[in-house]
Amino acid sequence: MNAQKRYEIFTRLREHNPNPTTELEWSTPFELLTAVLLSAQATDVGVNKATARLFPVANTPQAIMELGLEALKEHIKTIGLYNTKAENLMKTCRILVEQHAGEVPRTRSELEALPGVGRKTANVILNTAFGEPTMAVDTHIFRVSNRTRIAPGKNVLEVEQKLLRHVPKEFLQDAHHWLILHGRYTCLARRPRCGSCVIEDLCEYKEKVDI
Repeated sequence: MNAQKRYEIFTRLREHNPNPTTELEWSTPFELLTAVLLSAQATDVGVNKATARLFPVANTPQAIMELGLEALKEHIKTIGLYNTKAENLMKTCRILVEQHAGEVPRTRSELEALPGVGRKTANVILNTAFGEPTMAVDTHIFRVSNRTRIAPGKNVLEVEQKLLRHVPKEFLQDAHHWLILHGRYTCLARRPRCGSCVIEDLCEYKEKVDI
């Protein structure tokens, strides 16, 4: 795929959704970090229901530590893997309080040092909370990047690096959200909705489905 086609793809995605953002509900960097930690193998809708119960009670590292592990589990028990997630979140809160004055750090290395935080989660925080032009490659972005040929790669790191290299700079800040939403609602895994896709004529997928 050439640069001109990529530029047109992101131009259309921007026209279709000028202000894309995460579907997780948050108001502070710590709330976003918490929501992303809880989101593994869970839907955003499910996470939002849990954080709607948790955040009014505890939405800072200190408050969650004071809440205690068992009470934290009770608030998030509707989410899959909630025991492990609660333990990671509690450990993360302790590190934030003891090493970062209760604030979410703004560097990749410090974020990835937190329990349960990998490269993808760190990229989400850097991009969405702090405005960094990072690319958090999840299953949706990986699929869309390979299927459209915007940035084909054999693994998530290769796709991430290609996207950072090939997405025009003016689109980098929001590209992560455009691609996720496109994969979630249009370029579906089993049966993509090619007929209702705003970039169908630019996409290089060879097995398009006209729905």
